[in-house]
Amino acid sequence: MRSKTAGGSNYRRLLAELETAGPLDKVVDRAQPVASRLMADRRVRSAVLGDTTGIPLHGILTDLPFGAWWMAVFLDFYKDDGSRQAAKRLVALGVVGAVPTALTGWAHWTTKDRPIQRVGVVHAAVNATAAVVFLSSWAARQRGRHKLGIRLARAGAVLLLVSGFLGGHLSSGRTASKGQ
Repeated sequence: MRSKTAGGSNYRRLLAELETAGPLDKVVDRAQPVASRLMADRRVRSAVLGDTTGIPLHGILTDLPFGAWWMAVFLDFYKDDGSRQAAKRLVALGVVGAVPTALTGWAHWTTKDRPIQRVGVVHAAVNATAAVVFLSSWAARQRGRHKLGIRLARAGAVLLLVSGFLGGHLSSGRTASKGQ
């Protein structure tokens, strides 16, 4: 039987490897100037960082796509037309909500140090993949291929779990590679 600390240790080791993965610097260097432009305006920066609320805007906005997509996955357990229609609408809502969520996350990412930015680009890639999978789920449902839409949504949900762990690490303010 594996101990709880072994699993946590493996997770921290994976995060430390991402934080020190030099090849990710190419992606960070390409994304940084564009993302920095998002934060150039003082008012935008203040809103994104949550200067008024104390909570970064990205952390608030994640509830929209995550909530919509998870509720769609839940409704997919029901076979009635109303649940199918509601699930399709929730998938679409999540896709639309992912846009401002991604933009605020990207902007907030500019304030992080290099190790956390490396994890951030992986987090963004997983989120982008999840959004494409959910968009594909919506398209399948639109075409009457509901079972395919359900399978795609479930695959997207797995990506959301991965993304959520990475996002939690990003928002924690701790760096795994330094043992903090």
